[in-house]
Amino acid sequence: MSLDVAAPCDDHVDMISQPYQLYVERTDPAKNMARYYAMEIEQTMFGEACLTRRWGRIGKRGQEKQHVFEREEEAVRLFLELLKQKRGRGYRPKATLRY
Repeated sequence: MSLDVAAPCDDHVDMISQPYQLYVERTDPAKNMARYYAMEIEQTMFGEACLTRRWGRIGKRGQEKQHVFEREEEAVRLFLELLKQKRGRGYRPKATLRY
């Protein structure tokens, strides 16, 4: 195959169908608790779905863990399971200031 010939490209077929992102916080001043939890699903350069989780104390770098899946559906299933767990533990979307 010549490098000068345009090869058909079907990259769009395997792309993540929609953005999956989450940022939630859990705070309790009485316990000096200020935690965050963030997740997102992105596509790796090999076409796999990667769920990246970040968590820690608000204002700090915290920790990170990545889960790689062959299918997007598997990543979404874990995303939703973790969301349910975090909501059960009191994590909520960051409060926005209103003027």
